[in-house]
Amino acid sequence: METQAIGSLTASRVGLGCNNFGMRIDEAQTATVVRAALDAGITFFDTADAYGGTLSEEFLGRALGRHRDEAVIATKFAMPLGDEGRGGASAGWVAEAVEGSLRRLGTDRIDLYQQHVPDETVPIEETQGALDDLVRAGKVREIGNSNFSDAQIDAAAALSAERGWAQFATAQNHLSLLERAPLRRVAPACERHGMALLPYFPLASGLLTGKYRRGEPPPPGTRLAVMPEQRVSQVLTQRNLDLVDALTAFAAARDHTILDLAFAWLAAQPAVGPIIAGATSPEQVRANVAAIDWTLTPDDLAEIDTILAEPEPEPEPSA
Repeated sequence: METQAIGSLTASRVGLGCNNFGMRIDEAQTATVVRAALDAGITFFDTADAYGGTLSEEFLGRALGRHRDEAVIATKFAMPLGDEGRGGASAGWVAEAVEGSLRRLGTDRIDLYQQHVPDETVPIEETQGALDDLVRAGKVREIGNSNFSDAQIDAAAALSAERGWAQFATAQNHLSLLERAPLRRVAPACERHGMALLPYFPLASGLLTGKYRRGEPPPPGTRLAVMPEQRVSQVLTQRNLDLVDALTAFAAARDHTILDLAFAWLAAQPAVGPIIAGATSPEQVRANVAAIDWTLTPDDLAEIDTILAEPEPEPEPSA
């Protein structure tokens, strides 16, 4: 497994997304998946206090156990937590949230602590100062953001540089062959500030695995099978299904799968760091790791751009 620097950290190019832990799989299954990830060379584990109602952090911490020092643990704060609606990015909540995550993960430091979502109700000075305090105290090694815009990334970078505070090392955003918006503005912001862009949902909720078929309901046990019908209809659009067909054919012509292509394409994008893919079985872990081995050529990337290009709008009928 190739590795990559994230600030002072060194992480595997493929990461394990832990949002299934405590939701789709139980603690025993989590332990099996984590062991498979470690065996496959994965060192980057991405979770959040809100995943599984805090169970994801608990399950991950216990599954890593004596292998804690082999892992780069990334977790997040700011999403509403529990029935009390706690969350956000206030200094008070940052200080409380990190203690909860440290306790649940069973560790004395968090390698990458990320603000899960922007909080427009709290000045960035307050949040950035609180995160800097955590770094100075040794509770957090690096900090990151998630779901930030390029303008928010630029503002945080400017403030931290002015105050001499810890800088964001990462930006985690929804990025895949079917969701390319971050490449327009967020990726260039990451390049400007020396940050790694961490793609989440790299397989488009499973659409880029080949599991779903046109005109058929999502297979039992898949992510879309347990999602609300409205969300399913947003993913299984005619346009997306057409793209999946074309991308599948492109990959097959080169003796690869569409899953291989999903990882290889992301790995070829500017500023992209560890690709965070969830897994509910050791087989999925191994498939994700194997997919990163394919290196796309410039001609491959140009052909993919042609496939993904938005169709020209139909001309207006003449009067």
